[in-house]
Amino acid sequence: MPWWDLGSLTRLKNFSGLFQNKMQEVQLGSHTVRSHGMTVARTHMHDWVILMLLGLIVLILNVIHPFYRFVGKDMMTDLKYPLKSNTVPVWAVPMYAVALPIAIFFVVYFRRRDVYDLHHAILGLLFSVLITGVITDAIKDAVGRPRPDFFWRCFPDGKDVYNQLGNVVCHGKKSVIKEGHKSFPSGHTSWSFAGLGFLSLYLSGKIKVFDRKGHVAKLCIVFLPLLFASLVGVSRIDDYWHHWEDVFAGGLLGFIVATFCYLQFFPPPYHAQGWGPYAYFQVLEESRSVTQAATIVNGCNPEARVENQEDETGIHGCMGLALAHNSGSALEELESGR
Repeated sequence: MPWWDLGSLTRLKNFSGLFQNKMQEVQLGSHTVRSHGMTVARTHMHDWVILMLLGLIVLILNVIHPFYRFVGKDMMTDLKYPLKSNTVPVWAVPMYAVALPIAIFFVVYFRRRDVYDLHHAILGLLFSVLITGVITDAIKDAVGRPRPDFFWRCFPDGKDVYNQLGNVVCHGKKSVIKEGHKSFPSGHTSWSFAGLGFLSLYLSGKIKVFDRKGHVAKLCIVFLPLLFASLVGVSRIDDYWHHWEDVFAGGLLGFIVATFCYLQFFPPPYHAQGWGPYAYFQVLEESRSVTQAATIVNGCNPEARVENQEDETGIHGCMGLALAHNSGSALEELESGR
């Protein structure tokens, strides 16, 4: 084999090895938390920083006092509902709206071994609930709408007192009165639809609900999280903690935010590629580009012709040149670049 082909042959072998490794990584099951988890998290480091800031803003909005709206005696007719405890306690909301979807994401991960899907699903879910929380609490504090049970929060002994302007003079517990001015919109409902709505979109993509094959039973799986979120909203009305308008606005807000956050990381559920995140298909596209380049290079690989050294003429396929082994002029032109 001519000396000037040894270097190109070595480079072609190295390139072929890299190409094979790249193709192996594209296959599902090759992108695990152990192999690519830190790389993916580092790529989205700024998103996680913003996520922590959103969590801090939610805490601040819960500490500050809401707007104390004027409440006159004639308004008390619709605000004298009994003061009851929550059917769905506050601590349970993050359990079913955040922890449950994340558990399902891990189940899908153990089946597909795709860290892109796991990371983006968790990140999208957390953005969904925290953005919803910021918007919900900001509106709560700005509007200051009294809850349906405001009378008993303000006057726990049942004796109402008003000032010269006709506004209430509450003598109940300050924390209870503060919570009584946070009716619109419903936080339980918005968080429920933000978390479970995201889960519903995620499941609809994974089980390919809109594949036009007529499997209506798949809709039951998709509607189940939305049904649970709706029942949480109904419980807020039954407990007299919210008006129906508060629940409707909270549910609409949560589901809209969930949809926007989901579409940042995943194609629409009705799309042909709706079963996977954008990141996976980007890696697949890059690998296809590598495949095309490798195909071109392999087409001009002289390795298959190394065995036959008895021919008078060798073909340098990469350059498209016909070279004679005994032709000194052709070799000089090749070395000089002509």
